Amino acid sequence: MTRLVLVGPPGAGKGTQAEALSAKLSVPHISTGELFRAHVAQQTPLGKEAKRYLDSGELVPDTVTNEMVRERLTEPDAKAGFLLDGFPRNTKQAEVLESILAEQGTSLNAVIQLSVPEDVVVQRLMSRGRSDDTEEVIRRRQQVYLSDTAPLLNHYADVLITVDGVGEVDEVASRVLNALRARA
Repeated sequence: MTRLVLVGPPGAGKGTQAEALSAKLSVPHISTGELFRAHVAQQTPLGKEAKRYLDSGELVPDTVTNEMVRERLTEPDAKAGFLLDGFPRNTKQAEVLESILAEQGTSLNAVIQLSVPEDVVVQRLMSRGRSDDTEEVIRRRQQVYLSDTAPLLNHYADVLITVDGVGEVDEVASRVLNALRARA
């Protein structure tokens, strides 16, 4: 069973790597962004609550995100493993994830940190050409990552694997798979 979390700053390639690794490992890629969109589209109670925050440009509260992830991890395809992208994003969410997994009698195999220099992620994000991707906004997101999400690296020190996230998609995916095999 493969139960992984991908962490890294915005622009590190978590979503891209999650897609590649999900296919190679035959486990679902569970993205909080996709969960939000699915719940909003289906107009579930959680989706309606999340939409209020998303529409105002705020982060969806942990309570809503946690419940969406809890529900998703009980679906049949996630029983054999999963790859989480965008969750947990702070240590409180990490504790909730540990609780969810403990209820299922399991735990994470590894947390993969995609290590990418800030200047590289800034260039990647600016090259997307989105109007909200100004250098100032991107660098602010990097600071938010460092203050809010980077503490997860200490929290997960015993299962953390750091991989160089610079390179072609297949090259980085191979590094991740090799690191997982070396750890097994």
